[in-house]
Amino acid sequence: MIVCVVIFSTTFMYASEGPAEVSFVTRLPAEMTLKEISRNKLHHSDGRFINPLNSRHYRDFTELLKWKFFSTNEFKGLYKDDHVIEVSIDWSRVQSHTGLSITFVTHSTLMIMDKGTSILIDPVLYGLFWPIRDFTPLDESSRQIPDPAYILITHGHYDHLDKRSLKQFAGFSRHISPLGYRDILEDIGAQHITELDWFDAFNDGPRTIILLPCNHWTMRNPVTGPNTALWGSYVIKTSAGPTIYVSGDTAYFDRFTEIGSEFEIDLAVFNLGAYEPRWFMEKSHISPEDTVKAFIELGAKKLMVIHWGTFRLGDEPVHLPPVAIKEQMEKAGLSDRLVEIRHGETLFFDDTPGTGKK
Repeated sequence: MIVCVVIFSTTFMYASEGPAEVSFVTRLPAEMTLKEISRNKLHHSDGRFINPLNSRHYRDFTELLKWKFFSTNEFKGLYKDDHVIEVSIDWSRVQSHTGLSITFVTHSTLMIMDKGTSILIDPVLYGLFWPIRDFTPLDESSRQIPDPAYILITHGHYDHLDKRSLKQFAGFSRHISPLGYRDILEDIGAQHITELDWFDAFNDGPRTIILLPCNHWTMRNPVTGPNTALWGSYVIKTSAGPTIYVSGDTAYFDRFTEIGSEFEIDLAVFNLGAYEPRWFMEKSHISPEDTVKAFIELGAKKLMVIHWGTFRLGDEPVHLPPVAIKEQMEKAGLSDRLVEIRHGETLFFDDTPGTGKK
């Protein structure tokens, strides 16, 4: 059980102070734009990074213990409905499509096919470590993903950056990440590495990949502490035409309208999962209600949610998030703008997102 708590500590908490008395969370004036924050490097601090989008400190170790050992899980009675579903993907069908498609592989792993160029996001293909159970394991053929041209990493938490999965593509793919992951990528043998700061862009002809701020943090090792590397979301301007926003792990923040003003987003993909209990998770992971709010503020045309159904990282059942987001979208009168997709399914874009067939 002690091992379990240490594992969870790398994903869900850190204290407000760490090595060298560095403050990891700050709050900047509301009148500053995200671009101004990024241009002035105000999220950089003495070899680490700080989160300017969150006014409060994150949870400390005592609060983690309180959650895991001394709080009541109101959802536990629903766990009996959670079940393992092996995921199978026909990659030949995905590859043969000549336009734009997006495949929900597992957890937060996405494969975007953009006119024959593949972009793999946060590949975690082999599950996590004990005692975290994998409810949507990939069958062997589904792990044999065609070599992607690009791999995007949102941040360093273990359910998003898996060295075993990345090593599978080390010699072929260009690995694109926020600042601070070069050592890890070189360690797994990656030959082509591009690190981005917030609002930096990687251009490939008519295709552009932009790293944006989000309200999160990162840590690989509790000894070295948090935020030795950066985290972020991505905007992908595809060569096929549509623009895709990938939130990465994020709590709600009040700048989605600003992002929506900068980019005309066709499909917003939000990480929705590990959001309960709210008293503990609200600083790291967005809720269903706030996902709808953020979607509206972005002005995106369609919404898709991932980061559910694979690992039980929060109190909620693994299959609850898609049910909850459907209810919230119905309440907002936006049911027709929700793309419902399950693990292993592919959305093939026609003229606009949401008109493709799975």
